[in-house]
Amino acid sequence: MTDAEPTDEEIVEAASDAAEGVILDRYKQSDVEDMDVTVRFEDGTLDVDVYLNAPEEPDPAVVAQEAVEAAEAAVDELFEA
Repeated sequence: MTDAEPTDEEIVEAASDAAEGVILDRYKQSDVEDMDVTVRFEDGTLDVDVYLNAPEEPDPAVVAQEAVEAAEAAVDELFEA
């Protein structure tokens, strides 16, 4: 076990993967017209933006928010490990 903190790259990757995972869990990939997950981690601050153009069910705004929350949770888990 190591006490090393995750790298910025590991943080961004974990957050991106988690956000995209939520989106693709809610919609078939072929139903998603456009999505953009942007993750930045600078000076200890995580910034996650999700743009989603997908069918109305489930509500894309709700799914985008869930994706942001999943990204934040994934980063929290990295720091707890």
